[in-house]
Amino acid sequence: MLRGYFMKKLLVIFALFIAAYLYAQDDAEVLFHDFAWGTSLQEFKSKMGNPVFTEEIDGLQSLVYDNLIVSGYQAFMLAYFSPNGLEGGTYYFHTYNLDELMKCYTDVQTELLEKYGPTNLCDGIIREMRPYETSWMNLDTGYVYLKVNTRVNEPVTLWYSSPALTERLFSPR
Repeated sequence: MLRGYFMKKLLVIFALFIAAYLYAQDDAEVLFHDFAWGTSLQEFKSKMGNPVFTEEIDGLQSLVYDNLIVSGYQAFMLAYFSPNGLEGGTYYFHTYNLDELMKCYTDVQTELLEKYGPTNLCDGIIREMRPYETSWMNLDTGYVYLKVNTRVNEPVTLWYSSPALTERLFSPR
């Protein structure tokens, strides 16, 4: 009985990869909140309004916006700017119970799979077997990472970074 359950789960995961592969846009550009990397702080603020909080850490200016709707869910957003403009951003989704948390993660993941396609197919299957973490690392125009940790009651988190910020964060120093 357990074997059948796991086989069904594996088939569903595989079907998600195939569907995402078939429907993904090959040239899907990574944007953050519909803004291109390098958008100036002034242009961003002129369209988004004033943030509820700002902070500067390690050469990046962070702007915090609250009460946004992202993928149909209420979220707050951090946008990161360097002197070169927009470099990245993070959404933290407001969910109030475990069922809502998992529905939010699944809905956002499905939307991202449709837009960016499967994660690295070989690595992606292994990565997808670890529940509640999905990333797109080999996109030409940025990095996208979705996660949730239900054990420590963290929100669903969706992170975007430009190629420049990704290199800065992940390159050996």
